[in-house]
Amino acid sequence: MKHVAIVIALVAGLKVCTTVSAQTSTPLQRLESSIERTTKTINATWGIYLKCLETNEEIAIGADQQMETMSTIKIPLMVEVLEQVKAGKFKLTDKYTFVQADSQPGTGTIQRLDPGATMTVKDLVTMMIIVSDNTATEVLYRMVGGPDVVNKRMESLGLTHTRAMAMPSKWFAALRSAPSSEQLYREGKNPFGYTTAREMGRLLEMMERRQLVDRDASELMLRIMRGQLYRTRIPRYVTGYTIPHKTGDFLPFVGDDVGVLESDQRNIVISIYTNNHYGSGEMLENAIGRVARDVADYFAFRR
Repeated sequence: MKHVAIVIALVAGLKVCTTVSAQTSTPLQRLESSIERTTKTINATWGIYLKCLETNEEIAIGADQQMETMSTIKIPLMVEVLEQVKAGKFKLTDKYTFVQADSQPGTGTIQRLDPGATMTVKDLVTMMIIVSDNTATEVLYRMVGGPDVVNKRMESLGLTHTRAMAMPSKWFAALRSAPSSEQLYREGKNPFGYTTAREMGRLLEMMERRQLVDRDASELMLRIMRGQLYRTRIPRYVTGYTIPHKTGDFLPFVGDDVGVLESDQRNIVISIYTNNHYGSGEMLENAIGRVARDVADYFAFRR
């Protein structure tokens, strides 16, 4: 009986400790725990960074590990385009005429146009972001001078782990020559780009604070990103916010989404990267959506 009493006392003590621990954790810690529970439902490498710009509350989960960006690297390219526009190297109104040699597969609409179609630099930037147009990306990389120029710009901003690695033409050539898309990814020899969740979050924070390039350029970038057409991740379950964001894809292996939850009361940078995933792309997108929903709900009721 004495042993039974000891066990009962230990169990009761454990319950008390658990209750006290739950009561003493902060709301932000409970949000972080909820996010971590969601990430554990998906077998992938996660990098998550979020920051409320009004309260400076932050959560960082794997936020400093370098991740494959896929098309989220198009945000740094957009920044470089607007820096060069500011420097007078070309104008947003300058015209580009589509030639078949520029056409790139994958996402986008320009590849389906007839050669001779004309569009402005602003059109190219818009299509690169809202439909992740790879042909527009190819042309804009060439206009600014290639990935190395983008990388130097990121370094000047203190983002030393953010690296544009390949123009679309080079990446798709590697994909075509690979035995399979999975082998291409597993070998890791042909990344499209690298960053960390924290660094991309810092870039978005500068943009949201209207400090990236200049106020007008930041406003333009946010306006373009608000027109994003791929909305199955961060915006999936979120209501009450405007959401400028950009996705990155090489499913099922990579699924990324980065942006800002904007409202009159709160603006929250949210940067979510997943790599090394070999399961259902739909389940992965759903998990990203659940993370974003928890973040949105937390800050919607935060006073």
